[in-house]
Amino acid sequence: MLTRRALLFSSMASLAFSGLARSEGRRRERPLVGAIRWDAWYSPGSTPTAAVAESLTPSQYRWRLPFFARETDKGSTIAFPALTQSLMDLEIQQAAFAGLDYWAFVAYGNDDPMSIALSRYLSSSYRAQVKFCLFTELTLWGSAGKLSPIVAEHIELMKRPEYVRTNDGRPLYFLGFIDQNKISERWGTHATLREQISSFRKDAVAAGVGNPYLVLAGTFSELTEWASLGGDALGAYAISDIRGVGPYESLTKLTEQRWKAISAAGLPVVPTVMTGWDRRPRVEHPVPWEHSQKVGQGIDYYFGAATPLELVEHLDHALKYVAEQTSIQRAPTVLIYAWNENDEGGWLVPTIPCDTGRLQALHHFLRSNQDLSLNPRCTVRSP
Repeated sequence: MLTRRALLFSSMASLAFSGLARSEGRRRERPLVGAIRWDAWYSPGSTPTAAVAESLTPSQYRWRLPFFARETDKGSTIAFPALTQSLMDLEIQQAAFAGLDYWAFVAYGNDDPMSIALSRYLSSSYRAQVKFCLFTELTLWGSAGKLSPIVAEHIELMKRPEYVRTNDGRPLYFLGFIDQNKISERWGTHATLREQISSFRKDAVAAGVGNPYLVLAGTFSELTEWASLGGDALGAYAISDIRGVGPYESLTKLTEQRWKAISAAGLPVVPTVMTGWDRRPRVEHPVPWEHSQKVGQGIDYYFGAATPLELVEHLDHALKYVAEQTSIQRAPTVLIYAWNENDEGGWLVPTIPCDTGRLQALHHFLRSNQDLSLNPRCTVRSP
């Protein structure tokens, strides 16, 4: 029997879904659809987990907590449990239900608490259901004088059968958070970094994984600078405006204009699909790694939350944007921000107690399933 919520969702969505990409039929070779994973939530006692728990503790923000969060001290604080294999298995199944092709894990060192989720993913028996790739911050590559071992580690990970590849077989890799200051401090010149990117490609080919499809993402205002570094495409981790404000529709309008602006650099564009942008939790309780954020500074700048249908419409626009490009300019994927950037306002992961509306919307859009009563679970099953 359908719940009242499912009936309401069904009546609103049945016509809307039929008018989106389904009207053109499902292309077998549609772009891959991935989502960023930023995994601060899974290591109790660590600085990242403590910070996100504090930022989402105020009552006005608790509705956006991931479904596995727990209230403690009679509801006065928030806690996140250590990531078990069962919980990761469940998240993989949730993402597979939604129709995601892969997760782009924000990369950190093997011993970093932010890498626990990737470790649990790689040990999951469900991992083939949702593939993975890496979104790596440029600074983690080291410098011209001392290349980080993480580069070789990432090439090794590309050997895994779960590592996502483009339709022509190339491993997908994002190199992001590029800006002129970082290039100058660590690489000296653009030419030096361009040489390192070329060496990365050669090392990957020599290791037998093929030539990576490299998406470069960095500061939008410096687009013409980092577009010449030797990437295959350009993209962005997230797209917003530091003084942006308005409903979700305003955010998507800004984002879709930005796709077109990035394309002026001459490379294919991997469009970032924004699930939201509302940093007020971090404005009220700044996190330690955002050194320039002052308490309360910018509290009025945020965009309204997306409804499931609005989110799907934005994704539909991204897929159509890619399809409209020439074969040379057509990127192999779109990237959703994000699976779990809940305290920044961008998420797909179910929120407490078990709001799966966004996953349901993606499921019916990407998988063409007419049964709107289907719903992924939020409860970890006992072994």
